Amino acid sequence: MIRVELPSHLRTLAGITGDVRLDVAGEVTQRAVLNALEAAYPALRGTIRDQATARRRAFIRLFACGEDLSHDSPDSLLPAAVAAGVEPLVIVGAIAGG
Repeated sequence: MIRVELPSHLRTLAGITGDVRLDVAGEVTQRAVLNALEAAYPALRGTIRDQATARRRAFIRLFACGEDLSHDSPDSLLPAAVAAGVEPLVIVGAIAGG
């Protein structure tokens, strides 16, 4: 069981409270987790990744085990602690401005 922490605006959009728990079949990669997340919560399609290209949106960051995984390949394995459900995959909306 994979744990995913979402920012409050995405939890509101999906109609959920707290962490999301997902079953991910096969290798636990960013792509696999996001596929499972969008399948379970269709309202999130297009919010984290572009629907046409499946690329992560520019102001979305992914963290796990204290590390920024945002620029890792979507097909690279997530840390073992995330795959085991011990640590969450944290999705954060970055803030920009001047």
